[in-house]
Order: sequence, then C-alpha cells, then structure tokens
Amino acid sequence: MTLTVCVPSSLAREAEDQREATRKLGYVARAAAVFRADRLVVFPDREGERRQRWGGEFVATVLEYAATPPYLRQEAWGKRDELRSVGVLPPLLVSPQTGSEPDGSGSLRQGIVTEVGPEGRVRVNCGLQHPISLIAPPGMEVEEGERVTVRISSREPVRARIVDEAPPGFVVERVDLPEALGREDAGVRIATSRHGRKLSVSRLSDLAGRLAGGMTVAFGAPERGLPEILGVAVEDIPAGPTGEGFSPVDESDGRSVEPDPGFDLWLNTIPRQGSEVVRTEEAMFASLGCLTLTE
Repeated sequence: MTLTVCVPSSLAREAEDQREATRKLGYVARAAAVFRADRLVVFPDREGERRQRWGGEFVATVLEYAATPPYLRQEAWGKRDELRSVGVLPPLLVSPQTGSEPDGSGSLRQGIVTEVGPEGRVRVNCGLQHPISLIAPPGMEVEEGERVTVRISSREPVRARIVDEAPPGFVVERVDLPEALGREDAGVRIATSRHGRKLSVSRLSDLAGRLAGGMTVAFGAPERGLPEILGVAVEDIPAGPTGEGFSPVDESDGRSVEPDPGFDLWLNTIPRQGSEVVRTEEAMFASLGCLTLTE
C-alpha cells in the first residue's frame, strides 16, 4: 500500500519563533514515519503564507532534514539558517527494511556518493565507519552528492551493493495538490475536515478494504482548514448520511465540490472534536491511526 500525506506550506503559520516552528514540523515528520508514509507532500498555500514568517521553503527544508538519516545530515545539509533549531527535532527512528538475503540479514540504508571513479565504481557514505567502494548497477548513472540506496548483507566483513529501491522512511516533495492527487498510485484520495463525513466504526469497516490499494490523505493548517485553503464553500462539502455505508463519490446528496482538486471523499476523522482547533500534527496522528487499521 502506498501512503501519501499532503500538508500545506502554511503549516507553521502560528509559530512564534523558529524553534517552535521546527518542533511542530518535527512532530509532522514523526507522524509520517510512525505510519510508514511513502511521501510527505508540501503543497502551496500562498494566501496562508502571507501572514507567516515560516513559508514553504522553510517547511520543506526542515521536513527534508528530518527525513534524512542522522549519519548523513552533516554531509547532506551542512549549515543553513533554516536549520538553526533542528536540535529540537524528535528522532524518527525509522524501522530498517529487512532485505531478501537468504539469511535474512540484508537491510536497506540511504547513502551519499562521495566520489565517482572509472568503470562505474563509486565511494558511498552510508553510515558505516568509512565510505565504502561499490559498483553502480548496470544502466544506473550516479553523480557525486547523489543519494542512493545500499543493501548491506554483512558488516564484518562489509558486503554491500547499490540497489534500485526506495530506502526506509519517506521522501519530501513540493508539488501542487492536484498533481499529488492525480498520481497513478494515489489510491483513495481523502480530504480531512470537520465539515466532512463523520468517521464511524461501520464506515471505517467499509472503507478499510478500499484503502488496501493505497491512499492520499490531505490536511489543513492551523486556523485554516482545507475548505479555506482551496476556496471551497463549507455548505458544498458533502457530509453524507450519519448511518452506515460508504461511497468514494458522494452520490447521496447529488452535490459536487467546486473547485475540486480531485478528492474522492471529505472525511471528519475526529467526529467528537472537543477543541476549537485541532493542530495539523494532532490531526495526522488521529486520522492515520484510524485509516491505517487493517481488516
């Protein structure tokens, strides 16, 4: 199952200082790691960014840094003003992916190419004591500074190879929301909003089988939910019946959401919300905790 999580560039709009903004983004990255997101998309909310100090560039940079394995951060990022407060980021502790080695010892790690030599031989820093010399797979061209995935089958002696696979964790992308929703592997496309259909046990049961093929879940920003970001009138959002049943496209009300970026469902994942505002990172934990349940 492919899981894509979409958050707006105005995500840190209420933060009073860089330290607070960084900490908030750390919890967003933590939620993406906990629920095994494949992609964390930062989509533009330019109107929301106008009233904040921490715009989309800052948001994406901190999230990308958080997603970078600790052993590569210094080499990959160096010193940047946006990263002055990264000491407050919580560790992601991404679970290693066991490889397909016969003895089950193979594991995937992310590496950075530090040197390119002749005949496809490169040196890669992948968190071992020293950079290791490897041969790039046939047909794969790598450059100095490029990130690659390394499968390590033994540490003493070191046995490893570069593979054409995604490393553990998630990637951070900056794309428009319709583009993220239009991907072939988007799966069920869900907009989270307190104005959407209320999530119930019966509705979640109906939804679970459909989500097995993947999903893309979008969240709003503090005091600026998805309807406001997208210019959607609240009364146009199909809340659907409160009883059982689920249909990706709400045919029961005969209403359509305009402008429609491509969602299949507007869903209220916290139907008994007791606070006026649910922060984005809180909504991510609450929503993904339900939506990633298995049958």
